[in-house]
Amino acid sequence: MQQDALKDLALETLQSPRSAAQKIMNLFLGRDVLWTALILVAVLNSIIFAVSILTEDVSQLPSFMRNPISFFFIIAGVQVMSVHGFYWAGRAIGGQGDLGELLSLLVWLQALQMAAQAVLLVVTMVAPTIGQLLSLGISGMALWITVNFITEALRLPTLLHGVGVIVLAAIGVAFGLMMLIGLIGMGAMGISPNV
Repeated sequence: MQQDALKDLALETLQSPRSAAQKIMNLFLGRDVLWTALILVAVLNSIIFAVSILTEDVSQLPSFMRNPISFFFIIAGVQVMSVHGFYWAGRAIGGQGDLGELLSLLVWLQALQMAAQAVLLVVTMVAPTIGQLLSLGISGMALWITVNFITEALRLPTLLHGVGVIVLAAIGVAFGLMMLIGLIGMGAMGISPNV
């Protein structure tokens, strides 16, 4: 896609997420491309996070959250679990969509969020209060787009079904995240294995 087309699609995603979803799904990108893109977005998010921890006091965070490599594995793991969580939760409530279509939408959303995080990082360094307000706005917009994307990708009858998918998937992802953190190691959290 050309740069102007990407800008137009980003703007359409903000204004009319469901029509943007149709355009993205109609690209028919291969799953290998999409999974690679998902990992790339996780890498870029980790780089942005690494820059942000240089400018903020993160001493209150657990040690594994202060390490960009651990952060990458958590972000990538959560993204993979979210894709499958949304897909299977949607199927459980009657959704008919394809995993590849859902994946294409979530990769696009993650890429937009990554760009928003980069802008937010700069704004927060210049004007922290405005950065906090912008962060709330970005979070709200991301949730709205996610609900619309899930509803469209899984061919659900209403946006309320999309909200239900997010709630069900969040429960599954929370359990998966606990297992992922366990795999990364309790030592990385600063917890002694002898406790």
